[in-house]
Amino acid sequence: MSTKYFNPYTDFGFKKLFGEEGSKDLLVDFLNQLLPAHHQIASLEFKNSENLNDTAKERTAIFDIYCQTGTGSKFIVEMQKAKVNFFKDRSLFYSTFPIREQAEKGGWNFKLLPIYFIAILDFHYDEQEEMRKFRRDVSLKDQDGELFYDKLHFKFLQMPLFNKQAHELETHFDKWVYFLKNLETFDHIPSILNEPIFNKGFEIAEISHLKPEQYENYHKSLLEYWEVKNVKDTAFNEGKLEGKVEGKAEGKIEVAKSLKQQGIAIDIIILSTGLTQEDIDKL
Repeated sequence: MSTKYFNPYTDFGFKKLFGEEGSKDLLVDFLNQLLPAHHQIASLEFKNSENLNDTAKERTAIFDIYCQTGTGSKFIVEMQKAKVNFFKDRSLFYSTFPIREQAEKGGWNFKLLPIYFIAILDFHYDEQEEMRKFRRDVSLKDQDGELFYDKLHFKFLQMPLFNKQAHELETHFDKWVYFLKNLETFDHIPSILNEPIFNKGFEIAEISHLKPEQYENYHKSLLEYWEVKNVKDTAFNEGKLEGKVEGKAEGKIEVAKSLKQQGIAIDIIILSTGLTQEDIDKL
């Protein structure tokens, strides 16, 4: 069956939905469901988050967002589609970027803007099932659980743990998570999401609306996504290279199946996946 909407967990899809000037209203609406009342966004601008050469490739789906409230208060949101390997270490490391970038030359007094680090995860990071939480809000607290520092907050959404169906959605935030988690599987706009903000999201995400170059970039991004998703990082880190190779092969096959179901030309599938025509014919 053909897929009507792109996968929002790919770097391409995530950036298309949330990282472009034309989709700022989607980003504001989504972030305001996660932010506290005193930091509701009235306006925002993107800051170039790829200015450190050693991590530029890593940060293609990470946005540094400079925000302002209706009363003029300013703060920063760093938003990312999280990657599996060393997820917590990456989160802490990336949170230092908007901190360091606030440094001023000369006699700076070290006063910082508040920072919210928001990560959307399409995987489980809690090893023990009984410890798993869909949403986890993290801040710096002391030994008695009292807030020690109110300018650095982490918000993690463990998307596989959100299992509400359409009739169970209670809040606008529920609708957003439902939209993101199920976007690629929808073949029409569900009535529960028939609102202007989501209608625009569906419009942006419709694969048939992509230009040829965008279409090619999306499928390259999809291939990378499946490769990462199917590779067992722990096995590779232990030296089991065959696990990594097998994972990559599975990822390419999944992408090839998807492209073939959509009626994509064989030569494009070969170019996108590196598989042979014989391999593709067998799918």
